[in-house]
Amino acid sequence: MKRRIITIDEEKCNGCGLCADACHEGAIGMVDGKARLLREDYCDGLGDCLPACPAGAISFEEREAPAYDHAAVLAAKAENVKAEKTLPCGCPGSQVKTIEHPRRDEAVSAPAAEMASELRQWPVQLKLVPVNAPYFDGAHLLVAADCTAFAHGDFHRRFMKNRVVLVGCPKLDEGDYADKLTEILRENDVKSVHVVRMEVPCCGGIENAVRRALQASGKWIPWQVTVVSTSGEVLDET
Repeated sequence: MKRRIITIDEEKCNGCGLCADACHEGAIGMVDGKARLLREDYCDGLGDCLPACPAGAISFEEREAPAYDHAAVLAAKAENVKAEKTLPCGCPGSQVKTIEHPRRDEAVSAPAAEMASELRQWPVQLKLVPVNAPYFDGAHLLVAADCTAFAHGDFHRRFMKNRVVLVGCPKLDEGDYADKLTEILRENDVKSVHVVRMEVPCCGGIENAVRRALQASGKWIPWQVTVVSTSGEVLDET
């Protein structure tokens, strides 16, 4: 059938991933750092992704394409939720645990330059954490872009202390963080959310996902955003 459907100009695409986050049907994904229409039958032709694209890489076209399959979209969403609630089996790296560190005054003496870890839980990757992990109860969340911990030298002390950490990369990870974050916020007593992202445009995807999750959760939860430069400086805190 001939219908209206989106088209993506890969030359203009900057790989920010905002369109994939905005596509609630899951029609758009990131492939080799570029947005791509993965399922034509998942595209409803309404264009929620268009205003999300800062590069103007998405537009409509009229062409032959499969009909929009609403039932398939709902089934895919249900499968994604089910998969995210179930931890992968057999991988020690995905086992849930809380990490206890010795108190600073009880710790074995170490060189002054060595800084103790502030990590309080495992796993930390947003795709791996179970929605109902016990450490979410009463938690102050830190949702951070992968690169921030490498860019900012004082990341542990400044951002991680007394927070539950979730990390991800909207440019490289497939899927929409907002759905899982919404579940985490809805099903747990989360006290606050702090987003730490890089200054690069693609990092806007993780901030956008948190914003949409907070709105969808139906809860009023205080949140803030910190932007880190590629040289490690804190540029903005809101």
